[in-house]
Amino acid sequence: MAVNDWLPSFEELTVPEINLTSSVLRAGAHHFGKYCNVQSKEYMLCMEEEQDPRKCLHEGKEVTRCGLEFFGLLRKHCMEPFTGYWKCLDVSGSDYEFTECRKQQKSYDECVLKHLGQERPELGFFAKTHLVDSKRPKPIRQVPPMPTPVEELPDPKDLPDPPTAYIGGRGFFP
Repeated sequence: MAVNDWLPSFEELTVPEINLTSSVLRAGAHHFGKYCNVQSKEYMLCMEEEQDPRKCLHEGKEVTRCGLEFFGLLRKHCMEPFTGYWKCLDVSGSDYEFTECRKQQKSYDECVLKHLGQERPELGFFAKTHLVDSKRPKPIRQVPPMPTPVEELPDPKDLPDPPTAYIGGRGFFP
């Protein structure tokens, strides 16, 4: 069996980063997840099927590209309501509670609906199963050969009784 130990080149690994703080990512997470749903599912499918992150570099780059596109559209069309929303989340506490920022969230959601044509995903959207029509061929699993079967075990009734059956327990030393 050949060992597959190649490493991707530095150029293959280089991708533009989404340089945003946690409050900005948290504020955009619902719409970002829905906007890039297909790319994210394709990446996770690749990771599950291939069991090798090196084979999923292209899919990972697609998720990053989609994220850059999404936040670029937010910057272009919904900068003011989005900024108000993430700043509210930033000061709402260490756990970024949404309950304090419903007013800002409403204006942000309306802007995304108006300019990106996307409604906020309903509660439980990301917990539902979403089928993805993948263009990637399904990998062929190589099943390792089964070990040789064990000989037939003897019937316990045919075996002689151990000496402890006559003397007593293990703690008895004559």
